[in-house]
Amino acid sequence: MLEHTKEKLKVLVVGAHPDDPETGCGGTMALYSESGHNVVVVYLTRGERGISGKSIDEAAEIRIKEATEACKILRVRPVFVGQIDGECEISADRYDEFHKIMEAENPDIVFTHWSVDSHRDHRVCSLLTYDAWINSGKNFALYYFEVMTGSQTQNFHPTDYVNITAAINQKHDACFVHISQGIEKSYPRNHGMMEIFRGMEYGCRFAEAYVKHAQSNTAVLP
Repeated sequence: MLEHTKEKLKVLVVGAHPDDPETGCGGTMALYSESGHNVVVVYLTRGERGISGKSIDEAAEIRIKEATEACKILRVRPVFVGQIDGECEISADRYDEFHKIMEAENPDIVFTHWSVDSHRDHRVCSLLTYDAWINSGKNFALYYFEVMTGSQTQNFHPTDYVNITAAINQKHDACFVHISQGIEKSYPRNHGMMEIFRGMEYGCRFAEAYVKHAQSNTAVLP
């Protein structure tokens, strides 16, 4: 746990869509929050194209509500960047926009998508975060998380693990509020298998796994 530090940490989890941070880092976020640290979830998009049969605005409204409820369960604060689901961009202006957001939050630790991922938005999210880390002078610890390894995240070889057994129910509650994604049905085959497998690797019941950037500061993980 986090008895190793009495300092209150600022933790950011940066994901492309509502439900990405929760499925990749939900247990870790819950443990940080439980230990009194300030946790913020940065959503690159509102998940506008994530509900079949709904308009962009209708889907965005539903998914923002789901993400906000998930954040309440995890006791974290949501921030929505405003890029568009399925149309996430990398440009000089987008780099600058994202750097300003990160600079304003001034985190000690950041978790984001692994850049070798089948989803374009995930890759954009990862590179925007990486660029902000470089422009910050590499002054926060940078870790990458996995989502649906094998079908989305690929070539992911963890350097660090967090035992999330104590927070597994809280994580699942936060993930399952994303009803629009049919997540309860798909979760066991995807994220649930990852939690169990990473737990087997780490020697506990359930775990989340991360890759720490080799040039990053080492953070105090739960």
